[in-house]
This record gives sequence, structure tokens and C-alpha cells, in this order.
Amino acid sequence: MMTFIFVVLLLFLIPGPAVFITISQTIKGGKKIGIITGLGIAVGDLIHTFAAVLGLSAILMTSAFAFEVVKYMGAAYLVYLGISALINKTKKVKKPTVETVNPNVSFRQALLIELLNPKTALFFLAFLPQFVRSDSYPVTIQLLILGLTFVLMSIIYTTFITFLTSIIGQKLFTKTNQSLKWVGKAVALVYIGLGLKLAFETQE
Repeated sequence: MMTFIFVVLLLFLIPGPAVFITISQTIKGGKKIGIITGLGIAVGDLIHTFAAVLGLSAILMTSAFAFEVVKYMGAAYLVYLGISALINKTKKVKKPTVETVNPNVSFRQALLIELLNPKTALFFLAFLPQFVRSDSYPVTIQLLILGLTFVLMSIIYTTFITFLTSIIGQKLFTKTNQSLKWVGKAVALVYIGLGLKLAFETQE
């Protein structure tokens, strides 16, 4: 579990759409709106978690071998993400536009951004199985614990971003792409490492 938490913390270092919408909403509407936005993102992640757990559990019930195949496919996907991040040039980070600071709209907007991102769904399917242990709780329970841990960490992270934004505001957007580049490369290596760890793992 500690390894899982550490890896998730590393992944949080890469600012994505969820981070930028949280920052933007906080700047426009204050801490309350920022926190509500973070909760919307967390609910989206929670839905992805349940979808991944149900899908992976269904595969496990059908065949333990099929579940292993899914794990290796997930490992390959993580390696692909890592290599892509290492090869691709850093994209410009643009400040998102937000039309309203109504709490309900902010929550719904954040939820949809996170929920309708197919890459997020693929990430959960590929990421969670890498931390399943054969000598621990049933796989379904382990997947749920991992997913809920991720969601809880997401809430803490977006809340931290919200309070940080309320203090320094627009200065958060002065980070250049070059200053973020090394972070992206480091996390790319984490993706590759996770994939290779499983690929070369010996059966006991």
C-alpha cells in the first residue's frame, strides 16, 4: 500500500485538466468553489473505480488466467504511456476558461470532465491491477481499497491545490513548460517501471 501511495503522489505531480480546472474555479469563485470542484473530480474517479473493479472482478470470475492477461495488457499500456511521455514534446499548458462559478455547475463540470475522459478509465483498468497481491485479501477487495485510496488522495490533493491557489492565485500559472518538463519525464519512468516490474516478475 505504501508503494501505491508513493506512486500516486508522483503521478499527482503532473498537472492535468483536473488540476487546472480546480485552480481556475478557485481563482474565480474562491475556496468553496474550488473544494466543490475537487469533489466533482473525486466522484468521477469513484465511478471509474467501481467500473474498473466490476469489470476486473467479472474477468476474474470467468478465468484467473484471463485476469493475468489483463494485468499484462495493463502493464504494456503503462509502458506505452511512459514511452509516449518521454518521446513527445511538452505541450503548452493553457489556462482553462470557466463560464460560471455556480457551485452546482462547478461540481457537474468537474464531474463530466473526469468521467468522460476515456484515458482516465483506461488508466484505472491498467493501474490498479499492478498492486494486487496474490497473498492478500480477495482481488475485488484489494481493487476497492486501492481505488478508494486513490479517490481519498485526490480529494486531499485538490483541497491542497485550492488552498494554495487562494494564497498565491494567478502566480500558479507562471510555471513554464520547461520547468514542468522534468516532472513529466520522471513520472514517465514510473509508468515504464510499473510495466516492466510486472513483465519480469517471476511466479512463486
